[in-house]
Amino acid sequence: MEEQRKCLYCGEPILGRLDKKFCCDSCRNSYNYEKNHQQTNLVRNINAILSRNYNILKELNPKGKSFVSKQQLDEKGFDFKYFTHIYTTKAGAMYRFVYDQGYVPKDNDPDHYVLVQNADV
Repeated sequence: MEEQRKCLYCGEPILGRLDKKFCCDSCRNSYNYEKNHQQTNLVRNINAILSRNYNILKELNPKGKSFVSKQQLDEKGFDFKYFTHIYTTKAGAMYRFVYDQGYVPKDNDPDHYVLVQNADV
């Protein structure tokens, strides 16, 4: 006697093709949503933070190079934990970039930043 297959989502018996895993489209969609939504939300949230950081840098650096205070960045909601990559100069300065917009603390003044735009990107 053949064992009856059950839906992976609701446990109801499956009728039809032998390779079916779900009893209906609703169960298939619900199963895949639950499986993927947590990871999708994480990526969506990080992308939103990167986008906000990028827009803040772009707004404060309209000419490609400028100086701003940490307070200005904080007031606009800049999140220093999120950036896309780091570029280290020959002199050892570590610029953090959000896509083509970079920032680095000014020499001997951690309360002020140099903002740059990388034209090579």
